[in-house]
Amino acid sequence: MLEYLWAFLIGGVICAVGQVLIDYTKLTPARILTGYVVAGVLLSALGLYKPLVEFAGGGATVPLTGFGHLLAEGIRKSVEEKGWLGIFSGGLTASSAGITAAMLFGLAAAAIFKPKDK
Repeated sequence: MLEYLWAFLIGGVICAVGQVLIDYTKLTPARILTGYVVAGVLLSALGLYKPLVEFAGGGATVPLTGFGHLLAEGIRKSVEEKGWLGIFSGGLTASSAGITAAMLFGLAAAAIFKPKDK
């Protein structure tokens, strides 16, 4: 039960930081989202994000920083297996299931629902 609480709290803090950035800076949401992915990659490269993932589980893997971590880990593993050529395929191989699911669910939502003009 405690791991769910930690996942909720850590994920909530990550999302709250993003909301503060949206509310109090002139950064666009696209820049904030990109910054989160890059932060996940950098924190993974420094070895700081993996302990957070082990501690918070889904609270650290679901936000976009988790996507950056997934890309970095995929590249790291692919470089170990294939050498420097793994830089080009590791991130896509590691994240292919999530990217495919997002595309299919987006397609299904676009087919089912009709957008309203503002």
